[in-house]
Amino acid sequence: MTKVNVISGFLGAGKTTLIKKLLDEALKGEKIVLIENEFGEIGIDGGFLQDAGVEISEMNSGCICCSLVGDFGEALHKVMDQFQPDRILIEPSGVGKLSDVVRAVQGVAGKVEGMSLGCAVTVADASKCKTYLKNFGEFYANQIEHAGAIILSRTQKLSQEKLEAAVALLREKNPGAPIVTTPWDQLTGAQMLSAMEEGNTLAADLLAEEDGVCPVCGHHHDHEHHHDHDHDHEHEHHHDEEHEHHHDHECCCGHDHEHHHHHHHGHDADEVFSSWGVETARTFTAGQLDHILSELDSGSYGTVLRAKGIVSGGETWLHFDYVPEEHQVRTGPADYTGRLCVIGSKLDEAGLKKLFEV
Repeated sequence: MTKVNVISGFLGAGKTTLIKKLLDEALKGEKIVLIENEFGEIGIDGGFLQDAGVEISEMNSGCICCSLVGDFGEALHKVMDQFQPDRILIEPSGVGKLSDVVRAVQGVAGKVEGMSLGCAVTVADASKCKTYLKNFGEFYANQIEHAGAIILSRTQKLSQEKLEAAVALLREKNPGAPIVTTPWDQLTGAQMLSAMEEGNTLAADLLAEEDGVCPVCGHHHDHEHHHDHDHDHEHEHHHDEEHEHHHDHECCCGHDHEHHHHHHHGHDADEVFSSWGVETARTFTAGQLDHILSELDSGSYGTVLRAKGIVSGGETWLHFDYVPEEHQVRTGPADYTGRLCVIGSKLDEAGLKKLFEV
């Protein structure tokens, strides 16, 4: 039996760090395949995870329907045929909707003998829950609401009062899931996996929601072709008035979007988020990168949610990682050329190009 685990989380929450911990401390001896659904032009994480001996299939993000129902399903079938793994770990796009991923996995698992959907968990940065719920509620809340377990990261940086406030906020969105609040270095990978598996039943509850009937449009949707709706009726008028989207083309999954999406009150990730990335031979100093990453907090370049890169530092190579109000620059192995990627909302790409001087 192949168990499928979904490890979701907003940009920079720590999904990759969790996966590494699970691989090192809880899943040794199992045949594992990791599938990433990358949002952005440059996949920076691939090299790190390949070092752990994990097979990686990177998929470009496009229309959420196509990437999850078309390419996504094909990737799962391919993985089963070629590797017959004990476990498949799926790391969705940091800005994707967990409900879409769970439905897509269940749609494939229902047709593939020997595959079952295990836990679907969300990694959440405890220090940023309030900000992200406020600014990106449609996407962030979806990942929280549909998680079988929530694993908080960076809890050691918060006071007891702020940590409890973050948990209370998440409890409003998800009353039943286990929430891991202990700092990760105090837990074994086996303990974290146990907490993840404890919340396994929520995925089944999601798929049985309303017996497959959408309360917005009243239509029956099978799991494979179900499109997620924002069911927050308080905001429906606002969405219809200011964000009316008409798709009159047919995409790669064969759906006529004008017919099937006229009742869609939410947004797809590529309507709200964008990525900018380049390859560059430019040499940076650690001080230059520190200044550049600090500037991303200014708001002058749009709402930057994540930046990552591997660039030449002359005799050494510099790896950088940014989330709002927090970044690090360290030395690391060389790459075939410098690469960097910035993800966010309403990005000023011309300004970013000038800031990085590339």
